[in-house]
Amino acid sequence: MLDTVKKRSIYEPTQPGLVYPEAPSFADFASERLYLKQRLVAACRAFALQGFDYGFAGHLTIRDPERPELYWTNPMCVHFAQVKVSNLILADHKGRVVEGRHAINRAGFVLHAAVHEAHPDILAMCHAHTVYGTAFAALGRPLEPISQDAAAFFEDHVVIQDEAGQVAVEEKAGLAVCDWFKGVKAAIHQNHGLLTASRHSIEAAAFWFIALERCCKQQLIVEASGHKPVQVPPDKARYSREHVGSEYIGWLHFQPIYEHLAATQLDMFN
Repeated sequence: MLDTVKKRSIYEPTQPGLVYPEAPSFADFASERLYLKQRLVAACRAFALQGFDYGFAGHLTIRDPERPELYWTNPMCVHFAQVKVSNLILADHKGRVVEGRHAINRAGFVLHAAVHEAHPDILAMCHAHTVYGTAFAALGRPLEPISQDAAAFFEDHVVIQDEAGQVAVEEKAGLAVCDWFKGVKAAIHQNHGLLTASRHSIEAAAFWFIALERCCKQQLIVEASGHKPVQVPPDKARYSREHVGSEYIGWLHFQPIYEHLAATQLDMFN
C-alpha cells in the first residue's frame, strides 16, 4: 500500500547513510495488518493531542490489506486517547462489525463506507468535529492559498454542499457525498466539517486532516483582522502543492508524530 503513489521528494537526502524514514515492506498480510492497525491507533492518539475529540463524534478508517472490502476503524464511544490496537473494530460496507466488541458509529459508517465502496483506490479516511474546520465549513467556500501550508490544498480539495448540516445516518447521504472525492485528498462539508482521504496511507490522511484544520484556523484569524489576505499566485500555489502537498509528504510529516507517540504512549500497542 505505502509505495503506491510515492514520488521522489525534494526532502529526500542526497547523501547516503543518513537516517531517513522509509516505508516498510511486508512478508505477509498479518504483519502488514498489525502495522496498519498501529498507525490507525497513532492517528487517533494524534487527534486526541490536537483536541479533536467531541463526545463520540469522529471516525478514522483504513482498509484491511487482505480483505479490502473491510476496513478498520476506531470503536464508538471510546475517546481518541483510549483507542488501542486491541479495541479497534473491523467492519464491512454495510456497517456490520466483523471483528471487535464495540458498536460502530452509524454516521461514520454511512460516509466512510460510501466513499470506500465508490473509490477502491481510497485506502484511508478521517473525519472529526473540530472547532475551526466546522466554523470555516459554515462559510461554504474553499480554502484560499494564503500560505505555503494552505497551498498544499490548492485545487486538491472540494466544498461539498450536498446534505449540508444534516446528520448522515441514511445511506443516500453517503452516496450524495462520495462522488466528490474523485481525485482530491480533502473536502470541506458545508455546515458539517472536514474530511480527508488518502490513496496512500492512514498517516497521510491523518496528517492532512491536522493540516487542513490548522489552515482553516489561519484563514479565520487573518480574516478576523479585517484585512483581505494576499493569495499565493495560482502557478506558485500549484508548485507548492506538487512539492509539499503530496500523499508521500503527508506520510513523511506523520512520522515524527508517530515516533513521539510510540515513545510516550506505550499502552496504544496493547
